[in-house]
Amino acid sequence: MDKIQMKTPLVEMDGDEMTRVLWQQIKDTLLTPYIDLKTEYYDLGLKHRDETGDQVTIDSAEATKKYGVAVKCATITPNAARMEEYNLHEMWKSPNGTIRAILDGTVFRAPILVKGINPYIPTWEKPITLARHAYGDVYRNTELQVAAGSKAELVVTDAQGNETRALIHQFKGGGVVQGMHNLDGSITSFARVCFDYALDTKQDLWFATKDTISKKYDHRFKDIFQEIFDEEYKERFEAAGLEYFYTLIDDAVSRVIRSRGGFIWACKNYDGDVMSDMVATAFGSLGMMTSVLVSPDGAYEYEAAHGTVTRHYYKYLKGEKTSTNPIATIFAWSGALRKRGELDGLPDLCRFAGILEQACKDTIEAGVMTGDLAALSTLAEKRVVDSEVFLAEINRRLAEKL
Repeated sequence: MDKIQMKTPLVEMDGDEMTRVLWQQIKDTLLTPYIDLKTEYYDLGLKHRDETGDQVTIDSAEATKKYGVAVKCATITPNAARMEEYNLHEMWKSPNGTIRAILDGTVFRAPILVKGINPYIPTWEKPITLARHAYGDVYRNTELQVAAGSKAELVVTDAQGNETRALIHQFKGGGVVQGMHNLDGSITSFARVCFDYALDTKQDLWFATKDTISKKYDHRFKDIFQEIFDEEYKERFEAAGLEYFYTLIDDAVSRVIRSRGGFIWACKNYDGDVMSDMVATAFGSLGMMTSVLVSPDGAYEYEAAHGTVTRHYYKYLKGEKTSTNPIATIFAWSGALRKRGELDGLPDLCRFAGILEQACKDTIEAGVMTGDLAALSTLAEKRVVDSEVFLAEINRRLAEKL
């Protein structure tokens, strides 16, 4: 068959460790034989980020704004041990955090459902998509350890120099204090992206905060969501037969557990961080989750939801075979290719993305899988294979379908 042609490049963000190895294998086995793959390449491996003073991360985010679609490999966020291991100049920030801040994006994560890997919640028949606000809260906090006898105040100085003060606490003993913020503009972008994504994917949207306790901070989120929905989206939701639903975060948790799935659950930054892992684990595995960052300007960055699989990488360096699950990374590529096809009017590229995803599911449902999936699968007959064999099995089914 002739290779599928592309018009506009994808922004390709390479990564670290075992996922970097799989990244190239996926391209060589499943993509370049069938697609005239066009990408603008950025190496976000930790060593290169250090060499460029992390400028490469900023450049990749700006390129995403330019081209509209990116695909990202998992990357290392360094700690003290990584500083020593890689001899870094600085303990660089999370690339995901940097990219999210530049794009002002919202992260949507959803499970990949296959026969034999059953959710721990028996009623969950459809995927639950978790929408996480990716700005502010504890991730941009300021915090101090407080000595005994100290007084902590919240002080806001307006543009004219006038101060507004509120007592946080009078400390008799030692303690800690933390300040958080968010922006009306970012909350507004978050709301619009969630409403648009719900319409695009034809799913109901749930949103939850703790506004009964946080009567200013969380209530601001609730008010902005409701105002935007009433003014801009209510009629469109009604026409599409969709519902926007607000409730308290603790009520939302109980409702989610009792639900059948099939909706988007929008959360503030910290809530989304925690609940996305809960949803992923309850559905089976982070290795079976899609993840896409969507900006209010319509840029999309697809990635795997998991990390760099360090333990397998060290085995790989010793020349050992690893049974590393590539599914989330493959779906990052397929998601980006589908979106590129949609934006550029390339139905063959969209079709290829769907066939690639189905070939992955068919392989697992045929009992051929990596070790982590075999531990979860309830299929009677399973064959555990290494990553290269697994990719070859997917490719065989992909070629047959094409």
